[in-house]
Amino acid sequence: MSCMHDLLQNLADRNLTLGSVESMTGGLFASCAAEIPGASNVFKGGIVSYSVDVKAKVLGIDPKFIEENGVVSEAVAAEMARNGRKVLGVDVVLSVTGNAGPSAEPGEAGVGDVCFALATKDGVWSFRYHFEGERNEIRADAVDMMVSLGLSSFPAAK
Repeated sequence: MSCMHDLLQNLADRNLTLGSVESMTGGLFASCAAEIPGASNVFKGGIVSYSVDVKAKVLGIDPKFIEENGVVSEAVAAEMARNGRKVLGVDVVLSVTGNAGPSAEPGEAGVGDVCFALATKDGVWSFRYHFEGERNEIRADAVDMMVSLGLSSFPAAK
């Protein structure tokens, strides 16, 4: 929790606003942000795009793009962040898409495979990571990684 506080403070110090676009975490990042008093000064909102349909209708991601790249891919995470930044009207968006389990279909991302992205006015950065554990452990670890990504991109001002 204190790390989320640090992220929000670091962004506040830069007069930047934050949003999230979450798939497999189901809004857990947004919920953690909302636990911090004064979060609304920085955190403006989140989109839970759990289904491909919502990724297409709300975020404007072409379903063919999702099918070609896989819903759990750096490319889709990047589009979620890029488009989410526009939809939410914020300076910074963190996005996540992955498979928290308990199972995976053949040819799909394995349990624990998660893709993240960060979008700013300067561009979009994405990466893939693999977590071990039970479903809700993976979801919590993914939120921690989102916070870490934000902190590493926006360290404390000196």
